[in-house]
Amino acid sequence: MSKIEILNLNGDKVKDGNLNDNIWKIVPNDAVLHNAIVLNMANMRQGTASTKTRSEVRGGGRKPWRQKGTGNARQGSIRATQWRGGGIVFGPNPNRNYTKKMNKKERRLALLSALSYKVSDKELIVIDSLEFATSKTKEMVNLLTNLKIENNKVLVVVSELTENVCLSARNLANVKVVTYEEVNAFDVVSADNMLITSDALNKLEEVLTRG
Repeated sequence: MSKIEILNLNGDKVKDGNLNDNIWKIVPNDAVLHNAIVLNMANMRQGTASTKTRSEVRGGGRKPWRQKGTGNARQGSIRATQWRGGGIVFGPNPNRNYTKKMNKKERRLALLSALSYKVSDKELIVIDSLEFATSKTKEMVNLLTNLKIENNKVLVVVSELTENVCLSARNLANVKVVTYEEVNAFDVVSADNMLITSDALNKLEEVLTRG
């Protein structure tokens, strides 16, 4: 078990906590982690890009010139693919499916690798609890300022979503709030810091221990 400081909302140390080395101290698998990031980005693609083939481009109903006798190469339509303004060959189609798949063991290994990097890079911050009196944005801003991560991209992990926490982070583009069940490798890697409550930390470790 490794030790980590548990802070309060003012950024002061409250006590020391324990980290499960089988989750937070593994040797990261960069290949699997890369595949997980590519998968997540691919699955976010809408696939709405589209081009027209020669059968869909307007015009070109007759031959531009006769077949023989002009000295030019024969042409059937000004909307053929070699013409300017013609159709596109093998262009993007909105029917294309960009989604990728990854098995459960690989997803778990990718997440453990991402979490281990957060600990080794000292980008994991554990707080004893996360409760705000109001839902104003300044509540979250003050917390990030106290922790000296106000300019960083922060992933906030809680055991249960509360209205005040969600609303206080809603207007901050650099803050994302998720529950421990929603944590994934892409979000962890994308964030400069991972801020997690001690309760969410224990539940996350319990889930990942079960596999």
